[in-house]
Amino acid sequence: MLEIKNLHVEIDGKKILNGLTLTVKAGEVAAIMGPNGSGKSTLSYVIAGKEDYEITEGEILLNGQSVLEMEPNERAAAGLFLAFQYPLEIPGVATMTFLKAAMNAQRKARGEEELTPGDFMKRVREAAAKLGINPDMLKRPLNVGFSGGEKKRMEILQMSLLDPSFCILDETDSGLDIDALRIVAEGVNALRGPSRGMLVITHYQRLLDHIVPDTVHVMAKGRIVKSGGKELALELEKNGYADYVEAA
Repeated sequence: MLEIKNLHVEIDGKKILNGLTLTVKAGEVAAIMGPNGSGKSTLSYVIAGKEDYEITEGEILLNGQSVLEMEPNERAAAGLFLAFQYPLEIPGVATMTFLKAAMNAQRKARGEEELTPGDFMKRVREAAAKLGINPDMLKRPLNVGFSGGEKKRMEILQMSLLDPSFCILDETDSGLDIDALRIVAEGVNALRGPSRGMLVITHYQRLLDHIVPDTVHVMAKGRIVKSGGKELALELEKNGYADYVEAA
């Protein structure tokens, strides 16, 4: 599903990713763990198409198709979704207007008809209820005045409604209390399936207690230095990253 081959990335002349190679299969939930500065968030941004990063070598394939020449909206239409660590507040843009525009843009890109107002409202209300999102939140500007947990729930709501084939979760547990973490994780787990891949980026085992990964990859110095099963996350929680950073 997602193949990253020998990826080298710089920003302002500073190398951040250093020959990173990673494969995530359809139906797989892969976790990436690593210390601050290892390049985890950079990886998510580069896959999604954020500007400012210079890719000097390597390729990123989604279902065999290179995404590096695609604009961010084209990558989204191809099935990519990035849930941000710190979702932006967008004053003046109503949440429902944003959701409707995003959903219909995706449908248009897939050659589908736009949703009727009734179908749109039904889908949003049903998805919001599953995530414990207060209907009043949907009446406000996007993320404006939301708590950290509310912003993360809104990200998962968008993911649910847009129905991507590959989801990247960049430190989704950041800023969440225990109850919010459980609700967000339940929303993510509800989207697991044989035709959807997920890449979960996190520092901590606590998220992986709720979103149990199929594989765990340790990242240090801009590349993957160790891969294993879910038990690898428990080892990291116990022993930390020092040995892997030294090896890298």
